[in-house]
Order: sequence, then structure tokens, then C-alpha cells
Amino acid sequence: MKIVKVTYTTKAEFAQQNKNNILNVMADLKGGKHQGINYNACLSADNKTFIHTAFFKSNEDQIMLNELPSFIRFQEQLKSSGLEVPPKQELLTLVGTSIDIF
Repeated sequence: MKIVKVTYTTKAEFAQQNKNNILNVMADLKGGKHQGINYNACLSADNKTFIHTAFFKSNEDQIMLNELPSFIRFQEQLKSSGLEVPPKQELLTLVGTSIDIF
């Protein structure tokens, strides 16, 4: 299992579009056969800092997310939006969970 956490801050005027782009990715993940991906996105109280946490059952699952057209569009728009704080990526190790992830 691989766990990736990404945190970044958008400009206030781009935050709503970013939420819409994230929801498009989530809809594609829900509608497809992506059982090896558990992807979550949260918004901080400032309404412009986003925290994404992705649990991948395998490296192939991570590749699948990165090749998803809606995810590519999300990343392209995010990069061109002029972020206040650039993405910070962390690799995490699972200690425990209250539900089975996979």
C-alpha cells in the first residue's frame, strides 16, 4: 500500500473551480472500476487550502489515477492558476484504521 498526502493553497478566486475539478475526479473514480484507490480531498477553514490523501493498493493504481483524464485536467488547471502555496507532497505509513480500506 502507498499513501500520498498533498497540501496546497489556491488563490481565493480559484478555490471554487478547484472544488469543481476535484468533484469531477471523484465522480470518475466512483463511476469506474478503481477499487484500489481510496482518494479523499478536504478543504481547510480558510476555504482555499486543500488537503488530498490518496491510498493506493498498488503502484498500478497510482498510475491509473495519474492517467485519468479528469485528474489530468484538474492538475493542469491547478498548475496554471497561480497558487499561493505550492503543493507539498508527503508519503505516509498507515498505523491503523477503523475501516478496511481495501
